[in-house]
Amino acid sequence: MAAATWRYRGDLGAERPAALVRFANGRLRSPESLRFTAYRSRDTTHPRKRHRRILVSETERLCYVGHNFGSGVMKCNSLCRYFVGVLDKDSGQMEVYNAEMFNMQPLLSDNLIPDDTKDYQKKSYREKVDLCIEAFGTSKQKRALSSRRMNAVGSDIVSTAVTKAAANIIDAKGVTALMQDVAQDDVQTVSAFLPPCHEDADRPEHVYKFEDILSPAEYEALRVPAAALASATAEDIAKRAEERSHCSFVLEELKFLPADEKSRDHKARCLWFLDTLIKFSHLKVIKKKHPMGPECPHIISRKLMKNFTSLTYNNGSVQNLVSASMKAKITAYVIVLALHINNFQTDLTVLQNDMKLQESRILDIAKALRLKVSKAKGVPGLESDQNHKLGTLSLPLPVQKAPVGQRKRKKMN
Repeated sequence: MAAATWRYRGDLGAERPAALVRFANGRLRSPESLRFTAYRSRDTTHPRKRHRRILVSETERLCYVGHNFGSGVMKCNSLCRYFVGVLDKDSGQMEVYNAEMFNMQPLLSDNLIPDDTKDYQKKSYREKVDLCIEAFGTSKQKRALSSRRMNAVGSDIVSTAVTKAAANIIDAKGVTALMQDVAQDDVQTVSAFLPPCHEDADRPEHVYKFEDILSPAEYEALRVPAAALASATAEDIAKRAEERSHCSFVLEELKFLPADEKSRDHKARCLWFLDTLIKFSHLKVIKKKHPMGPECPHIISRKLMKNFTSLTYNNGSVQNLVSASMKAKITAYVIVLALHINNFQTDLTVLQNDMKLQESRILDIAKALRLKVSKAKGVPGLESDQNHKLGTLSLPLPVQKAPVGQRKRKKMN
């Protein structure tokens, strides 16, 4: 601890104790060359304010301020007492005086006591409020002010560094190359939520392989829950439609189950998993261990939680969340599964209504899947026979285009 000891000329009794100082930011090389100025409160009648002191010292680089009141006061003054001894070398006697410890901190403001009111008048409202907080604010307000100033300095440094780095990159690569990189990044970001695409496939069913949607073990686990769909009669289908126990796409496809037992079982398994995916997309926060019920196989529940939810931290616990990006991923897998069910042409409008999506959203995902979108009349009885959009997977695949730009946002006043 770098310290310089001094005392007032005259009486050093209880009213004017000597001052011991320490500097918060390190040691001084030549403390003996420092000069200090002491200020005391003019309110000599108040029992606490009359003991208030401010100590000021100035070096070539910084101005230091310490005081025995407020937030910066050292707690050691209230826990123990300090004394200064003055030794008379001739007589060999020492006189002992009371002392106080001052923590000298560098003053970062431009001027401790403004000499010209014109400069004060030129300051902004925020700067004037900050000056008031420095002089009369509470400890909490002063800490908040100090933190805000440090953050402002840090943000300025970061902003300057980012601007310089961006200018260097633009000079090195050029604007055209950077725009191509951004477009490629957009494509890669979208592709992260799509099933694996095999662009070199020679048949539509090999572009998005069925094994990438359902593994053999998962497909086998669907045999038991899908059996009820495979054996459904016309009366069962009508009852399910009345109860709305399945989505519109599944209810419509149940009317056209193949007569062949193997093909019928295969389509029933696909429809059961597609219906489960759509129901799962309607959830937000997964709170249950088996969100789709006990009839859902464990391997399917684990697949849903692992592949179609994101982890979030809320109220001290980790939760599984079906976020907007995860819902887009579920939509992509539902479309691909519907393509496998319907010979690689499916009604996107029916899926859009089942998943409660906007048309632009499902069309964007369909185009990202490299489907050809066309207009067609929908199935009679669905959504008042509205114009439906068909998505078709055919070879050769359309060239994947990166987003040209973001949609214009409405300006807010």
